[in-house]
Amino acid sequence: MKHEAKARIIKRVRIRIGDVPECLGRFAMLVGEHGGRFGQISTVQIGKKVKIRDVDIHAPDEIAFDRLCDAIRKMEGVDLLGTTDVVLETHRHGKIQVTGRVPVETIDDLSIVYTPGVASVCTKIHANPELAMEYTSIQNNVAIVTNGTAILGLGDIGPVAGMPVMEGKALLFRVLAGINGYPILIDSKDPEVIIQTVRAIAPTFGAIKLEDIRAPECFEIEERLDAALDIPVMHDDQHGTAVVVLAALLNIASSTYINLKRSAVGIVGLGAAGNGIFRLLRAYGVEEVYGADINAAMTSRFESQGGIPTDLAGVMEKSKIVVATTGVPGLIKPEMVRPKQVILALSNPNPEIDPDEAVEAGALFAMDGKSVNNAMAFPGIFKGALRARATRINDAMKIAAAKKIAEFAGESDLVPNILDKRVHEAVAEAVERAAFKTGVIRFVDSAEV
Repeated sequence: MKHEAKARIIKRVRIRIGDVPECLGRFAMLVGEHGGRFGQISTVQIGKKVKIRDVDIHAPDEIAFDRLCDAIRKMEGVDLLGTTDVVLETHRHGKIQVTGRVPVETIDDLSIVYTPGVASVCTKIHANPELAMEYTSIQNNVAIVTNGTAILGLGDIGPVAGMPVMEGKALLFRVLAGINGYPILIDSKDPEVIIQTVRAIAPTFGAIKLEDIRAPECFEIEERLDAALDIPVMHDDQHGTAVVVLAALLNIASSTYINLKRSAVGIVGLGAAGNGIFRLLRAYGVEEVYGADINAAMTSRFESQGGIPTDLAGVMEKSKIVVATTGVPGLIKPEMVRPKQVILALSNPNPEIDPDEAVEAGALFAMDGKSVNNAMAFPGIFKGALRARATRINDAMKIAAAKKIAEFAGESDLVPNILDKRVHEAVAEAVERAAFKTGVIRFVDSAEV
């Protein structure tokens, strides 16, 4: 299981294999012996005695994959015809593009979508700016803003190197929620530059999604933009992650008969994700939250917001539920685990403690970060906020999203399938209702529109 957790690369091999059962079986065993696991398998060609197949293999690293290829070449009845880096090929020329919603096939079409017809729309919007929400794409546009200082588990690699992640977020916005996500790369580590840049481009968008900006700068950037703009601003690393964690904890509490609000919760790692989780748990009603971080500034911020600072040993000793977001594999040792403890070791690709080791050490329940993906939350949250014309995304909207995600989880899962569009639509509806209920919406005089 630990070997699988380290699988970081996906390669495609094209093989010609004898059409007899033992060939396929031996090939499968060989892949497993080299630490690989299968992804998609497709048939390219079928002959009388052989088949040509493309097989996606998840391998631990390049070295392991190269050794597997050498072993395949030596197999009797199997020929290695070629290899492809399927991830690089998928990303070639980017993953997103801008496409039109209306056809332009005739001169009449052109005169309607562009000059001279467009002038009348511009004039109406000039007279009543609210009409831009009806007659432009603004209300369905989200800026995905990063400076590349905290990209996935890669750290400070810069905004351009982080662009594939931003494109991925934009693609998920479109596929899962029908939203236009626009990556915005800002080549600066100065919070003031980021804040002023976003303020200047904000009229293009119905909401701002801050992404992969390191702590503590991300806190100031989000707080100031949220105060300055009349559209929703959300730092996904904090709040998207927190929503999915709360959804998972709601289901864990339900299945283990734990009273979440009355349980002591410990958070190891008080950066962006840890801070967001802490704030949402407090908003939900959890009163006793311990926290540990090697960064004194993060610990001080946590304490100022009502948390109880301690160290790693203190968190493990005092907390019924432990949530770790440190990025340090193996930080939590089995001997630290208390009987009947719940442990969410969320760092990817390798957790602070392997869930099986935690359970063997006495934990009631343990999980890693594979299921806690903020893409389960942000499409529906933003869709609901945009639909409501919300001015911000508040705690009530996040809690509504978490509860709805928890509702859709199956009996054997803590969170639902991330590609289930029904979930994202249901989350959007719940978030929209919460926005109206809490009054964080921009009221428009229907007579004027």
